[in-house]
Amino acid sequence: MEDVHISPYAGSWYPGGRAELDCLLAELFEHSRERTGPCALRDPLAFVVPHAGLMYSGTVAAAAYRSLAESTPSRIVLLGFAHRGGPSSVAIPDVKRIATPVGEVTVDRETAAMLARELPFEMAPEQRLCDHSVEIQLPLLMKAAPGVPVLPLYVGPLHRDSREKAAHALAALATTGTVFLASSDLTHYGASFGYQPFPPDHSVRDRLRDLDYDVIDAAGSLEPELFLEHLSSTGSTVCGYEPISLLLAMLRLLGDGIYQEALDYQTSAEITGEAHHSVSYAALGYFRAPSFELEREDRQLLLDSAHATLLNLLETGQRKPVPPAAVTPALTRRAGAFVSLYEGVGLRGCVGRHSGCDPLAQAIPELTLSAALDDPRFMPLRAAQCRVAIQISVLTPLKRLRGTAGFVLGRHGAYLHCGPRRSLLLPQVTRLRDWTREDFFCALARKAGLPPDNWSRPDARLSVFEAQVFGE
Repeated sequence: MEDVHISPYAGSWYPGGRAELDCLLAELFEHSRERTGPCALRDPLAFVVPHAGLMYSGTVAAAAYRSLAESTPSRIVLLGFAHRGGPSSVAIPDVKRIATPVGEVTVDRETAAMLARELPFEMAPEQRLCDHSVEIQLPLLMKAAPGVPVLPLYVGPLHRDSREKAAHALAALATTGTVFLASSDLTHYGASFGYQPFPPDHSVRDRLRDLDYDVIDAAGSLEPELFLEHLSSTGSTVCGYEPISLLLAMLRLLGDGIYQEALDYQTSAEITGEAHHSVSYAALGYFRAPSFELEREDRQLLLDSAHATLLNLLETGQRKPVPPAAVTPALTRRAGAFVSLYEGVGLRGCVGRHSGCDPLAQAIPELTLSAALDDPRFMPLRAAQCRVAIQISVLTPLKRLRGTAGFVLGRHGAYLHCGPRRSLLLPQVTRLRDWTREDFFCALARKAGLPPDNWSRPDARLSVFEAQVFGE
C-alpha cells in the first residue's frame, strides 16, 4: 500500500503551482456561473463530469462542482476508468492519500476495504490504475468540497451481472451526504479518433450537439441497457461508458423519482475553432423530483409577474411581458414550464415548453402572453372578458421510458416524439377526466396527429416528467 500518491497530472493537465491552480479554479467557477446562472439545485445524488485538461473541460465540469459545493457532502464516490485498459472489475487504488498542488485528498479506506471483500471489487496498486479520468477531478473536488473523503473506483469492462452486483453495493452507500461522480467525455469526433460520421464543415457544431444530446437523453432513462444499446447502434465514442453505466444501474435502485438535468455542455471545437477534431463535454446532475421544486417566495414572484402581464394586456392591449419584481437564483433556472388560463372551470388557453430555453423569470410572463393570445384552440383574450385564473406548471426534466411500466397516472405527464410529430400532456389533465392509463396514451397519440395506438410504435420516443403546479 502506498501512503501518498503524487498526481502526475500537475504541471501538464493543469498548473503545477498552488497559486496558479487556485486562480484557474476560481476563474472556471466564475465562468461557469456566467454561462449557466447562479441557480444550484439542492440535494444532488450524482453527477457525470468531463475529464479533459482543465483549460478545455473545466468550465463545464464546474457546473457540477458548483452544485456539489452547495450540498455539503460527507463522502464522494468517484467512478473513473483507465484509458489504457484495466482489469475487468471495479478496482480500488491501494493508497491512503493523493497529493495535488492544492492539497491532499484523503481516500475513504474503510469503505474501500469493505467493498474489496466482494467481487467485482478488488484492490490494485495505484501505479497500475492511475488515470486522468479520476485525477483531473481532484483539484475541482478540493475547490468544491475540501476535506471530504473520496473513494476512487476504476470501472473496467463489466458483464451485466457484475454491474448489477456492483450497483447494489454502491446503492448501499447512498446514504445522506454521499454524492457519486462518473467521469466521462462524450463524442470524440475526427479522423484521429476513427469517428467521422459527417464531414467537418459549417454544420459540425449542430450535428455534434444532436449526437451528444441523443446520448444524454439515453442516459436520462437511468437504464444502463438502453444507454449501452444506443451507443452500440450509433457507434458513439463516449469513453466513460462503463462508469456511466454503473452509475445509472445504481441510481435505478434508488427509486423511480430521479431525473437527469443537463447542467452545461460544450465541445472543444467551440474553444479551439478546429472543426475537424473535437471532444464533447457535458455536466449532468441527478436529483429527486423535490429538488426541482420552487420555494413559496419564488412561486409568488412568478404568479405576480403572470398576473401583472395579463392585466397589462387586457388594459392596454400591449403584448408586453412584466418581469418578476425580483429575480432570485431559482428563477434564473431554465426549466420546462406551462401557463394555463381558466375562465370559471373551463380552460381558456395553455401554452408551454417541455424544456427550458429561457430563465423562468423570462419564460413565465412570455408564456402568459402566448396562452392569452396564441393558443389556436381559443380566440385571443379581450378586455371585456370575465376574470381569468392563472395556473403555472414547472416541469422536471424529461425521463425517457422504454414501454409504459414506469408511468404513474396522475403523477406523471408525458411527452411523445415520433418523427416530426410531437405532443405533451400535463399530469393534471387526468384529474379533470376519468381516464385510464390506456386513455391517457391514446389521447397523447391523437394530440400528436397519430392513430390512438401509435404511441407504442418502435420509432416513437416516450418520456415522462413531474410538475409542480401552483396558482388559482
